[in-house]
Amino acid sequence: MTDNSDHPTGFQVLNSASLNKGTAFTTEEREKYKLHGLLPPGITAPPEQMKRVLANMRRKYYDIERYVFLKALQSRNERLFYQLVIQNIEEVMPLIYTPTVGQACKEYGRLFRRPRGLYITIKDLGNVRHVMENWPYKDIRVIVVTDGERILGLGDLGANGMGIPVGKLALYVACAGIHPAQCLPIMLDVGTNNEEYLNDELYLGLHQKRETGEKYYQLLDEFVQTTQEVFPNALIQFEDFLTPRAYKLMNLYKDKVLCFNDDIQGTAGVALAGVYASTRITKIKFSDLKIMFLGAGSAATGIADLICLALQKTGLSEQEARARLWFVDVDGLLVKGRDGLQEHNLPYMQEHEQLDFVPAIDSIKPNILIGATGFPGTFTQEAIKHMSTINDRPVIFALSNPTSRAECTAEQAYAWSQGRAVFASGSPFGEVEFAGNIFRPGQGNNAYIFPGIGLGAVVCKASLITDEMFLVAAQALAKQVSEEDLEVGALYPPLSDIRNISRKIAAKVIEYAYDSDLAQLQLRTESMEQYINDYMYDPSY
Repeated sequence: MTDNSDHPTGFQVLNSASLNKGTAFTTEEREKYKLHGLLPPGITAPPEQMKRVLANMRRKYYDIERYVFLKALQSRNERLFYQLVIQNIEEVMPLIYTPTVGQACKEYGRLFRRPRGLYITIKDLGNVRHVMENWPYKDIRVIVVTDGERILGLGDLGANGMGIPVGKLALYVACAGIHPAQCLPIMLDVGTNNEEYLNDELYLGLHQKRETGEKYYQLLDEFVQTTQEVFPNALIQFEDFLTPRAYKLMNLYKDKVLCFNDDIQGTAGVALAGVYASTRITKIKFSDLKIMFLGAGSAATGIADLICLALQKTGLSEQEARARLWFVDVDGLLVKGRDGLQEHNLPYMQEHEQLDFVPAIDSIKPNILIGATGFPGTFTQEAIKHMSTINDRPVIFALSNPTSRAECTAEQAYAWSQGRAVFASGSPFGEVEFAGNIFRPGQGNNAYIFPGIGLGAVVCKASLITDEMFLVAAQALAKQVSEEDLEVGALYPPLSDIRNISRKIAAKVIEYAYDSDLAQLQLRTESMEQYINDYMYDPSY
């Protein structure tokens, strides 16, 4: 917050999201901050205040209305907003992030109330430092940045994609306790190829075609380098970039600055954790698994890269590990001799005849099917039935977001497998009853991974984020899955325990950073989780 006084009072307090407590200000606080007469005389205790906002949120008919309500609450009373999210995470997370954030991004220009985050455009090339220095908070620890070209499974949403960094950073605060003032959402607006937005007078981004050439990479490099100067303690999280650019940017900067790509590495971490947990149900040894991916974009190959690393840790050679990972895209199996594949696909080309999806299942006989296509309905009844013929407990991961883009629904997976599927998804599905059994499908939400990774990196001032950090994070997450979770088919622990999960992941990341000489702060302590807990932002008042 920026104030004209060192001791804000009156409407300065009430108009500050970080200071405002609304009707919860006590008599003494009202006297201290000169609030008498500016508020109704009734004083509301925080629990009753929470009941009021929950009731107002729940009375909204549509989820997008609840999203707007929550954003307004965040803008006027930040601490109450985060109390609400933390205490009701399973209900609220789908409203402030997937799946509702997808609709919010599509309608961002129409829903716009007040600015949140920093916009850097292609027209700011050569002047990025001036723009970044306009941000009022200087101790930034986490930046989430997108160029809006591949928002969830919705495609090019241009500047409307700002909803993604804003939503991700709300999860950093709620799930990992990063202070809100240390979070910075950034939209790199280089234009859009979305004709609907280019012709929409209410679209708030640049009304020009997307820049993808040399100027694009000059802007990205200027942004990264300027961040090191203006916000030297900041972790950069790249979010929702188109696959070729996502890989190029990750490979260009991951060994130079503190950064990672959540769509590639974060998705990989949460998927690997689910794979680890699934072996406790299927009783198949991790190193014996055979996995097939439908879709060969950044998310799918990122998952495969991390699983390949995990398999090598079991003693397999890189060649042996890759031989267990098979890909199918729109043109069929990725096999040697195929033309037109992208660089990140090449390590997964196999010696095999060309086959389409279902025949490939029959030939390869995978134990696990992972979908990251962005297209709904691609896990057909035929495919699930074939997986069920091959496996007593077929493992089905339908990871595409939002829910409307999932490769199949939880109900379909259980019904088509006669209740034998072990199912996880990228967006939430409710409990399913089939043949007298209750299943609680696990959501492979990146929020299980990226907040803990970021928290660990921030606490120890890590110099780099490595793939091994996502491996230890996946192992830590998998250990939090209880036998009770597995009994109802859940491969992930309850989201209600997310802050504790993030602490445990952060502790493992810090331990790895110390052992790998990547920690700039040497804070070794026997009570690392307690140290992390003391660091975490508490929004209560």
